[in-house]
Amino acid sequence: MTENIELLNDLKKRMDGAINSFNHNLKGLRTGRASANLLDHIVVEAYGDRLPIAQLATVTVSDARMLTVQVWDKTAVKSVEKAIANADLGLNPSSEGQLIRIPLPPLSEDRRKELVKVSYKYAEESKVSIRNVRRDVMDEVKKLEKDKQINEDTMHSLSDQIQKITDEYIKKIDELVKHKEQEILTV
Repeated sequence: MTENIELLNDLKKRMDGAINSFNHNLKGLRTGRASANLLDHIVVEAYGDRLPIAQLATVTVSDARMLTVQVWDKTAVKSVEKAIANADLGLNPSSEGQLIRIPLPPLSEDRRKELVKVSYKYAEESKVSIRNVRRDVMDEVKKLEKDKQINEDTMHSLSDQIQKITDEYIKKIDELVKHKEQEILTV
């Protein structure tokens, strides 16, 4: 019995990981206002390696339409500026010493619709991830039944619980993406 509870707890833990990853991806999408999370996924070529921007600089929001990046090492400023410009975010950074200013232009209607499509793509990837977790756990349950560690009734009960949990997580993703869509489309 405790093995079944552990199985369901593991399922929830792995699905929570998919939700957290999805949230992280959504934070990187631009909305109408500046967010330091916008640059989280940017990787910079520096010191002969590829490093996340957070390991080279501090990103802050100076106002609703401006991000500032304080690079710690002046030899890395050009690399950070180049990585931001090449990140396909439509940003044009300009540096002043070790400080990089990034004005955020207002989003056009087309760009907003594009970002909504990207958010739905992230949602679908997360749903696939959740379904993969469900499949793995269902295989484990079937193996337990085959090995006579649980009976058929327990297997069906667990299968129903696993499906119910999966449906809850899919619903969470749908709610999160709907909220993000409203956020992006709000001018």
